Amino acid sequence: MRFIGSIIEQLQRHPKRIVFPEGQEPRVLQAARQFQALRLGVPILLGDRTRIKDAASALGLSLNGIRLIDPARSEDLDSFVERYLQLRKDKGITPEEAKRALLDPNYYGSMMVAMHQADGLVSGTSEFSGDVLRPLFRIIKMAPHHTAASSCMILEVDDTRFGENGVLFFADCGVIPDPSAEQLAEIACSTGHLAKHLLGVEPRIAMLSYSTHGSARHESVIKVKKATELAMARSREIGLQAQFDGEIQVDAALVPDVAALKDLKSHVAGRANVLIFPDLNAGNIASKLLKHIARANAYGQILLGIDRPAADVSRGSNAHDVLGVAAIVGLQSIEYEALFPGAGQVLPGDTGDPS
Repeated sequence: MRFIGSIIEQLQRHPKRIVFPEGQEPRVLQAARQFQALRLGVPILLGDRTRIKDAASALGLSLNGIRLIDPARSEDLDSFVERYLQLRKDKGITPEEAKRALLDPNYYGSMMVAMHQADGLVSGTSEFSGDVLRPLFRIIKMAPHHTAASSCMILEVDDTRFGENGVLFFADCGVIPDPSAEQLAEIACSTGHLAKHLLGVEPRIAMLSYSTHGSARHESVIKVKKATELAMARSREIGLQAQFDGEIQVDAALVPDVAALKDLKSHVAGRANVLIFPDLNAGNIASKLLKHIARANAYGQILLGIDRPAADVSRGSNAHDVLGVAAIVGLQSIEYEALFPGAGQVLPGDTGDPS
C-alpha cells in the first residue's frame, strides 16, 4: 500500500475521468465507488443502466458521483460510428459493422478515450485480453516514435530491500509473445519512462536472461545483449536518464551479494527496479508467481506505447487491484505527453493499428 497510497495522493490533486467498460462487474463497481470516494475523479461505467443499478444495489453501493453510459442509447454513438468508419475505411467495413462494434463497451470506451471524453480506460476483469486490446489498438494510434505496444506489471513486495523500496516494474508481461531485440529496447525505455514518472527516481533497468555477461551462448542471450545496447542508444536519443545492465540473471539483478559474487560493477546489478524479460512466457509467469507466492500487490497490465493511457487488468484481479490500476492510469494521464512526447492529440485521419 505504500506505493499505491502515494499514487492516490498525487491523483487527488489532479482528478481524472476513467472509463470502465465492464460496468456491472462487482469488482469494478466496488473499485469505482472507492475511486469516487477517494476524490480521484469521475468513474464512468458502461453498460445497460438498469443492470448496473441492480448490480450496485445487490452490493449495497451508491452510484452517486458515478457516471453511467449505455452505448446503445448514447447521443455520441452516431459520431463514434462515423469516426470508426474513418479509422477502418481501408478495411472496407460497413456502417452496420461499425455500429455493431461501437455497441461493444470496450470499443465505445476506447473511442471515448481517443476523443478525450475520458482520460483513461481500465478493463479486463471479465474479458479475455484480446477483447480488451483489439479495440484499443484499432482505435488508439501508436504513441509517437513507437512501433509496438507492450505492457508492464507493477509489483510491490513487503521486503523493501528489493527494487525501489519494494516496488518493481516487470515488462513485457501481457502483449508481445517473442519480442525482437528492437522491441525489447523499446519496451525497456517505455517501462523506464513510466518508472521514472511514477517513482521519481532514476530507473535501474535489468535486461534479463539465463546468462550474465556471456556466461552462456545462445540466440536468446545474443538477442538480450543486442537489446541492451539498443536500449542504451535509444535512451540517449529520447533523453531518458536511466542505467542499464544486460544480459543479466535475475538474482544478480536483484541481490547485492550475488552481484558482488559475480564481480558486477554496474549501478543496476543488485539494485534493479525495472526488470525486462526476454519473452512473454518469462514475464507473465514471473509476475504471477510473485503475486501469488510472495503475496505481492500487483497492478497491471499497464499498456505502453499507445497514444492514450489504458490498462488490461487480469481476470484474477480483485477490487483493490482494479482501484490501484485506475489510479495509475489516471496519474499517467496528467503528464502523458511527458511519457510519450507528442501523444494524445486528436488529429483528423489518425488511425490505430491497421490489423
